[in-house]
Amino acid sequence: MTDDTSNKPRGLRKSLTSYGDNGFSLFLRKAFIKGAGYTDSALDRPVIGIVNTGSAYNPCHGNAPQLIEAVKRGVMLAGGLPMDFPTISIAESFSQPTSMYLRNLMSIDTEEMIRAQPMDAVVLIGGCDKTVPAQLMGAASAGIPSIQLITGSMLTGAHRGERVGACTDCRRYWGRFRAEEINADEIAAVNNQLVASVGTCSVMGTASTMACIAEALGMTVPGGASPPAVTSDRMRIAELTGAQAVKMAHEQLTIDKILTAEALENAMRVLLAIGGSTNGIVHLTAIAGRMGYEVDLKALDRMGRETPVLVDLKPSGAHYMEDFHKAGGMASLLRELKPLLNLDALTVTGRTLGEEIDAAGPAFAQDVVRPFDRPVYPQGGIAVLEGNLAPGGAIIKQSAADARLMEHEGRAVVFENGADLAARIDADDLDVTPDDILVLKNIGPKGAPGMPEAGYIPIPRKLAVQGVKDIVRISDGRMSGTAFGTIVLHVTPESAIGGPLAHVRNGDRIRLSVSKRELSLLISDEELAARAQASPVTEPSADRGYRKLFYDTVTQADKGVDFDFLRAARMRGVTPRG
Repeated sequence: MTDDTSNKPRGLRKSLTSYGDNGFSLFLRKAFIKGAGYTDSALDRPVIGIVNTGSAYNPCHGNAPQLIEAVKRGVMLAGGLPMDFPTISIAESFSQPTSMYLRNLMSIDTEEMIRAQPMDAVVLIGGCDKTVPAQLMGAASAGIPSIQLITGSMLTGAHRGERVGACTDCRRYWGRFRAEEINADEIAAVNNQLVASVGTCSVMGTASTMACIAEALGMTVPGGASPPAVTSDRMRIAELTGAQAVKMAHEQLTIDKILTAEALENAMRVLLAIGGSTNGIVHLTAIAGRMGYEVDLKALDRMGRETPVLVDLKPSGAHYMEDFHKAGGMASLLRELKPLLNLDALTVTGRTLGEEIDAAGPAFAQDVVRPFDRPVYPQGGIAVLEGNLAPGGAIIKQSAADARLMEHEGRAVVFENGADLAARIDADDLDVTPDDILVLKNIGPKGAPGMPEAGYIPIPRKLAVQGVKDIVRISDGRMSGTAFGTIVLHVTPESAIGGPLAHVRNGDRIRLSVSKRELSLLISDEELAARAQASPVTEPSADRGYRKLFYDTVTQADKGVDFDFLRAARMRGVTPRG
């Protein structure tokens, strides 16, 4: 693991500003940093960058100041020099048009700030949905020793004696309000209880999914995924992370040694076993693409058939992240999954995943992580669908779907875009029945833009007040990991670039068969081709700025919705292995 790096610049000698005289560049740099009160002794230590994503707009990162202080303590105790610096911070509910639109921008910011500033290793502090993938993508491209620190989940609250937490319960209560089961006073009261502290969503949404994935990848210290944001456990993890970053700097344990095809396969296995967010596939695909690996969705689906959901958390189960932490967190899950994992995959500790599982100690009695013979759901949480409606694939979170609807044929009720949906979904004259299939177009990577989480199409009000709780829904967009229902997502190619979804019409018959992994529009190939010729699609575009960059270079869901120029220049393999 230790490379011959004696001739490589270290510390403040790295990433020197170009003045044509390296000696002067270092002299000037030290002169200015000494203005902040640093001594020569401090400046000779390994420099550990700490990415500060704290923001008043991001309560998921509300504990960032405390985490930074704990990381700094760990760095200094290990003999390093901590240097925190800001980057973009993305908060899910405070990002217009959608947080996904900004993920790639944050990854560029992260990568370029790591490259531009002198650091021997970097601690990435992230939590809210798109921040952890953005940081892992940026660090993967930058290539230096990197370690992830998760901000941690929020605590749960209580409403009228019922335990509640964001944001599965947000959606459940809002659904009840739309169905007129509760009134305005009650929805206002529950609004005060859903988010009981700073931190990320307390269920197995995208933030918790990415936390578990980061640990499965070997990118956090052991136990780094599950401690809630406001606990002493989380602060200790932060201190350990700072100390480990110094060790990684000394050993030159660069990120490419961690983010291997085997590690990515482990992460996919964990994604399936936790009943994780469908967004996890998009993010893992983007991270893999930065490292030069294509994700084989068919192989992922085959993996899902042998990997049951073992973590009993909402929305697939009953518990919350703080319960998962008390049940032993990822150590309890990895112990159960051990026969299916690549145990030789290296982690940021310098030890293998198998060694870390053994070091975690024996199992103990708990009811959150299930044994293989008593799973929450018999297959992996996510299934990959194919058919003439999704030649490039689509996905469904089968563990959070209604079993009665997973083999279903129905009439399409079509909405052309998000505005059309908003205008008509609650209309009294909407022609819809519980047996129909709602289809929403133009919310894919380019369609919105940014692939918003509008795939969680609400139950039409006229059905909701009748007590209908689920209906098949199909789109080229995403949904929150906290959402639930029989919802087909990530239909590829998207409608905005002329995918088959663009040519679905009201009244068409659609067949969904999760058992056969099928999503089919029941018209002939000739009819579909004729519709495409009669109604050609004009791809969205922009004249300038970030939006132009986005439209011109963003890839489809099966490539991670990354910018094409940010993916590795040379692809070196496929994961998971077939």
